[in-house]
Amino acid sequence: MPNLKAIRVRIASVKSTRQITSAMKMVSAAKLRKAQDKIVRLRPYANKLHDILVNLSQSLAESQVENIYAREGTPEKVLIVMITSNRGLCGAFNSNVVKEARNLVAEEYFDQYRKGNVRFLTIGKNGFDNMRKHKFPIAAEYNDLLNDLTFERTVTIAEKVMQSFTTGEYDRVELIYNHFKNAAVQQLTREVFLPVQSVQEDVKAPVNADYIYEPGKEEIIRELIPKSLKIQFYKAILDSFVAENGARMTAMHKATDNATTMISELTLQYNKARQASITNQILEVVSGAEALKG
Repeated sequence: MPNLKAIRVRIASVKSTRQITSAMKMVSAAKLRKAQDKIVRLRPYANKLHDILVNLSQSLAESQVENIYAREGTPEKVLIVMITSNRGLCGAFNSNVVKEARNLVAEEYFDQYRKGNVRFLTIGKNGFDNMRKHKFPIAAEYNDLLNDLTFERTVTIAEKVMQSFTTGEYDRVELIYNHFKNAAVQQLTREVFLPVQSVQEDVKAPVNADYIYEPGKEEIIRELIPKSLKIQFYKAILDSFVAENGARMTAMHKATDNATTMISELTLQYNKARQASITNQILEVVSGAEALKG
């Protein structure tokens, strides 16, 4: 027969856990609503700017104007930007990003990795800890960014990444992150950040448009392309941040429901054990009374 005290202790423990998961669910829901408003407002602007960037890059290539953010040929030196979270308890949110990054190295950049030409830039402590544990080369880590995510702080990182590309330190920069679709669905996404893809390479890009350039193509390279790249970089990190809170809210919701189910099962088990204990006590009293009569 199960020990009544052990069952009571377990019920109290599960109830305490349920309070924690329920509170975490509400906190994540509040953060999600706030961050979701930002990404919903940013996406139309960022997507349109990206379309212009892709078309502009193609136009510059055809006109032979040098675009320092475009580079042809097989990449020899690769930087992989991993965007994860600082904390766990969000399901497979982080493990999916880590798995995709490792698969990318194994399937596409294995030769470069053997030569020591693949490095990682981690945004989020979870990804940083995992890659460090498995001794992957880390170029830089910006885990504190997620504690106060702003466009101004993100631009600083984007500028360093862009400079490392234009100076030839890297031939390709790729982003791996979770794209937010809704609170229950996060889509693992891999994007080529640099070099800027042409219309032929970017299947999502629209047909090349005939733009009128004012003041000129050289000025646009200096102003519009860097601005667009910074917006794309910020959008990826903000997307991941919103997806993280959605994943955590969903995970905590499931954990709370599971705790409630477990409490019901333990309560039923406790009542059965208590009933059996009372029955045994009655039988003992009756048996004792019968023995005295005899």
